[in-house]
Parts: sequence; structure tokens; C-alpha cells
Amino acid sequence: MRSKLQRPIQIINRVCELAGSINLIEDIKADLDAHNIQQAIDQRNTPRLFDWLVTNFSYQGVSDAVARSYLDKHGSASWSAIQRALQQNVSCPRLRSYRSFHGCRYDKTSLTCSEPEHIERCPLPNHKLRNGRLNQTAYSFFLFVRDIANNDLVGWINHQLTEQPSLSPTYQDPLIAPLRHVYGISDKILSMTLSSILLGASSGRPHWFQAGVDMIAIDTLVHNFMHRTGILAESGRPHTYGVECYREGGCAQLIRSVASNINAQRFNSSFPMTFPRFVQHAIWRFCSAEGLNFCNGNRIDDRAACHLLLPIVLFMFSFSAKTSCKTVT
Repeated sequence: MRSKLQRPIQIINRVCELAGSINLIEDIKADLDAHNIQQAIDQRNTPRLFDWLVTNFSYQGVSDAVARSYLDKHGSASWSAIQRALQQNVSCPRLRSYRSFHGCRYDKTSLTCSEPEHIERCPLPNHKLRNGRLNQTAYSFFLFVRDIANNDLVGWINHQLTEQPSLSPTYQDPLIAPLRHVYGISDKILSMTLSSILLGASSGRPHWFQAGVDMIAIDTLVHNFMHRTGILAESGRPHTYGVECYREGGCAQLIRSVASNINAQRFNSSFPMTFPRFVQHAIWRFCSAEGLNFCNGNRIDDRAACHLLLPIVLFMFSFSAKTSCKTVT
């Protein structure tokens, strides 16, 4: 198996040398501290955790700058506001429980849904979110936390990570699999937000830390890197971006296989030796315009054989990139 992965290991190891964030965990902890999230975890403060997660769920489908601008202007849905709304005399049968909410189909532009006779009294459209999909996500997630997690997100995470974890292929599956059914939340955004919580609040919680280490967020940059370098075609199962990235032979499995052959402690002695999240994040930083801005759609003509040129380019690029890499956060 290692011989099959020899070229991917060589390429991705070089990417880690150029773009790997040696302060990844420290930066995550600092961000959580800035929003009092570690304190919320210690206090099992579900409303605060919910508000932070729902805000982060808003960073889907648009650039971070666009999402941040809209949030700054209009705010996000909050636990207290949704709880207060559902305590009123709500007539819509979709809002009775997490399971009954399926099929809401609220659309902000047309102001329609699957229960049109109730929409005038429905509290869901009252939240000024960027689109109706996010309104549905906020209510679906609230109902999940209320009905499935018993209003205790920290307790639910603890339970999921300690209840027969050995039966799951990866540590992230007990968390991702149930939350995947919350309306409008992709594996990518789940992995990004949950890995931050799990890695940043890992003190005294070894199961949390291991799950955070294992979580991989595949966005279009990471998927296209795997495609453009030929790694998918040579070592995995070629596919388009989407759910296939997380299935057998997809991007996530390939990155985990490569990560098991890269000693992350070379980059930071406090890291675990095998650190898939670090490896995936290095690929993202290598490609992102906010990072090294190298292997992305703005820089690569997909009509060319990028996978043939990349090893040479990586070698040449290393001389100019090492300095700038240290300054990218």
C-alpha cells in the first residue's frame, strides 16, 4: 500500500513543509478563547455553543468576506430567539419535533414552504439570515439539540465519542453521521467547526482531541488539488466534488492514508505523530488565496497536465515560499 502512495506521500509531505501551520492548535484555542467557547464547554452552556456553531454554519456557499459582512449587518439566529419563538402557540406541524421538521422547504425569495397555510404565523422566516436554507438549518439544528441531544451538546458529544467508538472507521463518524441529517449542514462545515471545538477544548478530554485530530474538511480547493496532482486517479477513486469525497477511495480516505505516513511531530513536537487534520489544512493553505495561493483555479489552467509539473514546481517554489509561508496565519 505504501508503494502505491509513494508519490502522494512525497507531494503532500512537501506541501506540509511549505504550508503546514505549526501553530494550528494554538491558533484554534486562541479563537475559541476570544469567543468564550472553552468556558462554555466547561460550563456545558448549550445556548452559547449553539450560537457559535450556527454562526459558523453561515459560512457556506459564499466567500468568508461576504458571509461575515452579512452577519455583521443582520446577525445570526440564536438559541434564545428560537426557543422563545417555539414556546409560543406555533401551529405548523413541521415545528413540533426534529423528525417532523423534515421537508419544511422554506424559500426566502418566494416566501413559500411545504405548509403554506401556516407560513403567516411561522416564526422561522422572522430571522434575517442570508437565505432560507440557513433559516431551516438553524431550526433543524435547534430541534436536534433539543430532541436528540436533550439540550446538552457537551453531554451528547461525550456520549457519542465514548459509546462503542471502536465500531466506527474513524473517530469523527459518531459525531458526523447523526449531524449529517440536520438540514443544510455539509460534511465540510461539520468537520471544520467540530474539529475546532474538539482540538481547542481537549484538556482532560482525550476522546475529543483524537476526534479533532482525525476530522478532515474537504472543500473544493482540497478536492481539486487531489484531482490536479493526479493523486485521485492514481491512488483513489476519481469523482466529482461532493459526498464521494468522504466515501471509500475518496479524498478524505486518501489524506488519512497519507497522513499515517507523515510524522507531524517534525513540524511541532506537541502534535500527535499522525495528524490528518494538520495535513488536510496544509493542503488548503497551499491552495487558498488566503494562504500561499498556488494550486487553485486562478493559478492553474486545467487544460494542462498539472500533475506532471507539480513535483518540479514544488521544488522550485520552495525557495520563494518558505519565507512567506511563515507569515501566513
